[in-house]
Amino acid sequence: MLLGNIMEFGYIIAGLLVGFIVGMTGVGGGSLMTPILLWFGISPATAVGTDLLYAAITKGSGIFVHHKKKNIDWKITGWLAAGSVPAALVTLFILHHLHSDLQAINALIKQSLGIALLLTAIAIVFKPLLLKWGQQHAKSWFHLPAARLNGLTLVVGVILGAIVTLSSIGAGALGTVALFLLYPLISTSRLVGTEIAHAVPLTLVAGLGHAGLGHIDWHLLSFLLMGSLPGIYFGSHLTGRVPEAVLRPCLALMLALIGSKLVF
Repeated sequence: MLLGNIMEFGYIIAGLLVGFIVGMTGVGGGSLMTPILLWFGISPATAVGTDLLYAAITKGSGIFVHHKKKNIDWKITGWLAAGSVPAALVTLFILHHLHSDLQAINALIKQSLGIALLLTAIAIVFKPLLLKWGQQHAKSWFHLPAARLNGLTLVVGVILGAIVTLSSIGAGALGTVALFLLYPLISTSRLVGTEIAHAVPLTLVAGLGHAGLGHIDWHLLSFLLMGSLPGIYFGSHLTGRVPEAVLRPCLALMLALIGSKLVF
């Protein structure tokens, strides 16, 4: 009984911590939550599935705020979703056929999680350079035929759909960097809003798919949300007060260490 109460309190604190960091920096949701759940002893499949629904719920309110501020490009969101949602369904179909071999599923998800963490760490470290490169080549990207740009956006959606469904990571850091490279002339706030608008349906579909496979711990999810919702609120009030030059390398180093341990 006592151990159970301690674990529940730990889940609330984990949600509070991750929510606070996400509210303050805008990144680190799945990248932090899923490894924390693994540390608590949650199986990889359950950690990923629970975190996907956690992300869908916590980011859901962000859609209304960004839509009200006109920070969402629904055309870009649509092309991303056209690639990511089918990719998520195909990935879930593959996991369903591995359903009888839970060990194989956990091994696949653990490996995918490690790779996604390493990619996210790289994206966080080199984000300023990637954005600078994207802005320098803005004219050439800007003059791409609409059909080709839409096609590239669709491909990015497919890649994100598979990565996010397997690891619950990538919709934030990787998705934002990809959008910056494809649409360097659009404002940062609009791209962030667009990424959030895309992340919600993707994580919702992937999360519900994992729920169908029995990979959701509803009890755990409720305690994570109890901590994360106030955490996001308080963290958002500290946005910009902690230098990004300090936060970025610390977050990237932590993700790289966790990712390396999972992969190797």
